Amino acid sequence: MTRPVTPLVAADAIIELLDRPGRPIVLIERRNEPLGWAIPGGFVDVGETVEQAAIREAREETGLEVELGPLLGVYSDPVRDPRGHTVGIVYVATARGDPVAGDDARSFVIVDPRQPPQLAFDHARILSDYVRRFRQSG
Repeated sequence: MTRPVTPLVAADAIIELLDRPGRPIVLIERRNEPLGWAIPGGFVDVGETVEQAAIREAREETGLEVELGPLLGVYSDPVRDPRGHTVGIVYVATARGDPVAGDDARSFVIVDPRQPPQLAFDHARILSDYVRRFRQSG
């Protein structure tokens, strides 16, 4: 049987900092193309679960040990990533401490999710979904 050609799978985590007033989130500045600000995350490796990938990518890019919370959503628009068709699975996560940019992250910023900088990929839509679902009332 011929193996089907399928999209890549990525796992992302919107990281809420519980030890900061207002539970701001961490965004990373991408070191590689496409450049820009993004939700921490990356591709799922063969042999790991999506949840393991989200936790690993968060640690690699921010230095934070996160606890995954609810699934925010699955984002599958074929044009969401200019590098090719990628399905993104996005979790809400929590952490405490000070982020440190690492791996694919050039730097980081801690922001109110209602006022993010301009974001790469479809991450503005993802953050809008997050705000509507988890931060609507403040």
